[in-house]
Amino acid sequence: MILEHIVAKAIEENFITVVGGNWLMPPPSGKVRRLSLQGSDSKRSKDTEKMNLSHVRSLTMFGNLNSQLPSHSFKFGIVQVLDLEGCTGFKQQHANEICKMLLLKYLSLRRTDTKKLPKTIGKLVNLETLDIRETGIVELPNTICQLEKLVNILGGDKTTRVALKLPEELSRKKKMNSLRILSGIEIIGGSVDLHHLTELRKLAIYKLKTVGSDVSFKELISSIEYLGGYSLHTLIIVDESSEFLKSLAVLSTPPKFLVALELSGKMVMIPSWVTKLNVLNKLTLSVTALRTDNLEHLSNLKALFSLTFSFPFIAEKQDPETQTIIAQNKLCSDGKVIVRSGGFEKLKLVRFSAPLLPLLSFSKNAMPELERLELRFNMLEGLSGVENHAELKVVHLALVKKSGEKMTKKIASHIEAAVKKTGATTPRIILAP
Repeated sequence: MILEHIVAKAIEENFITVVGGNWLMPPPSGKVRRLSLQGSDSKRSKDTEKMNLSHVRSLTMFGNLNSQLPSHSFKFGIVQVLDLEGCTGFKQQHANEICKMLLLKYLSLRRTDTKKLPKTIGKLVNLETLDIRETGIVELPNTICQLEKLVNILGGDKTTRVALKLPEELSRKKKMNSLRILSGIEIIGGSVDLHHLTELRKLAIYKLKTVGSDVSFKELISSIEYLGGYSLHTLIIVDESSEFLKSLAVLSTPPKFLVALELSGKMVMIPSWVTKLNVLNKLTLSVTALRTDNLEHLSNLKALFSLTFSFPFIAEKQDPETQTIIAQNKLCSDGKVIVRSGGFEKLKLVRFSAPLLPLLSFSKNAMPELERLELRFNMLEGLSGVENHAELKVVHLALVKKSGEKMTKKIASHIEAAVKKTGATTPRIILAP
């Protein structure tokens, strides 16, 4: 109802023109500046032919490109925003036509079936945001370095670990100094130099590869250390070999302005510099041992709001080293993982995800502000002390294997009984298959 009201008012003020989908709107009486094409009805394509599209500045499309908008219609001379997220039927001719939109500032090809960017993309000198996430594009042409106004490059696919290879010219000629977001990239070897990207706020590396015997990554480590003293506030590193994360453990100066950190790699102990991130509010650790001592080290992070430990559930991804780390989850405090009193002063959300979760024990006054606890597992060996969380509102138990449904119900009953004894408000317990 709210959406309908907003759309109706926007159309009334000639702020946006919506064609197709569930919207039955009268044709615009004036010039169309912001156009949203929804659905692939051929009748809707005819409706656009009756409109004055020579002043379109923003174009958002859904469905199939071929049936909605002929390729020649991409020659809108003043289009500044083009959002084709999720569109099918994307062809190379469309990419070539897009590269003629010289005033384009925002381009989203996310989840389209495009596989390559043409070299002529270097003509889009006004482009500020390029979103090519979840596409077949795995490499950027060298001409991308001509786009000096480019602020955001969003690429790769975090789920499938598909990453975007950067042009060598970016590092060699110190190009694109305005970049603030560089996400979903692949780094080969440690020779990449990002020192000149002093405006960078988010760096997300989805794949790291070594070249020959070079596993030092000195240049990359130096870049992260250097940028951490400027504006870098989000750092995501996915390292399946874990060689880079081992090298990163010796970081002498932590990126002190980080507010979000995600490290995915096989680690038993957390790097000591992580515990010095005083403004960090979101921390995600994948394939890092869930141990009492690791939690104790993190408890001093004063600003931490969200904490996640996760492990792969897919058997083929659990190599011997990963299985050893999962076993490490039980090797502290006689098979328990204890969250001790004190620390975690602002923590609101905790997520623990692993095939086998050890006995989790929350001491009194541990995580005093905790509001949501999420556990995902095949087997949970036990859970105690939940009644100690006065602010707890939701406990989410997600069982991957249906065969353990009785176990989750038993845990839920135990939580409810323990909370009732204290007289506190029982948190909402969600049992998810």
